[in-house]
Amino acid sequence: MRSQWCSAFLLLVGPVSTAVAQSAQSIPVTTTVSYGSLSQNDLVIRMRNDEVEIRFLPLDPRIMRLLANDAFQSLRSLLESRNRQIDSVASRAGVTKPGLALVSFYGLRADTRFDPQTLTVRLRSRALQPLGLIPINSKFSSHQLDLREQASAIYLFEEELPVDDSFTLSYAAMISDDWSVRQPVIDRERARVAARAREQPRDTAR
Repeated sequence: MRSQWCSAFLLLVGPVSTAVAQSAQSIPVTTTVSYGSLSQNDLVIRMRNDEVEIRFLPLDPRIMRLLANDAFQSLRSLLESRNRQIDSVASRAGVTKPGLALVSFYGLRADTRFDPQTLTVRLRSRALQPLGLIPINSKFSSHQLDLREQASAIYLFEEELPVDDSFTLSYAAMISDDWSVRQPVIDRERARVAARAREQPRDTAR
């Protein structure tokens, strides 16, 4: 039996369910298109030291639909291309609704080693560590970067990421609570997206 993640993924390619629409302030849109205007940079959390920069982007329908359509379509295609792998990892872990994030490591000096498993999402007293990783390029599996090289993967967590709440991200000695800064931007864009969506003619063929 396929995990509930597949149902959540269908929210990116089909009509929004009532529950999810309510969690996103009832944005009345189908999610094959986005009415948002944000860029990925508006939603990415960054951490860096002298050796590596980490970029963390939650892949959650509640915020993906706030992106400009080209950015939304790019991430939607990425998820669609890794759908079977995501479902397989989640099923093996016994998780029905995993949290997803796109994580990239950038080398800031030659021969930089990184440990992808130590990236942790912290929500109050809880720590969510990755239960599985799906590499997007071959460099990720080597755990080593040269100057200006990039390694990316889709991270799976045991539950949905708390994108509507404040959380911190940690890696080694680095900690970021920048998500709290994103919340006002997200709230304003949700209101704009809802207004734009209501102005669009209803597509009765869907």
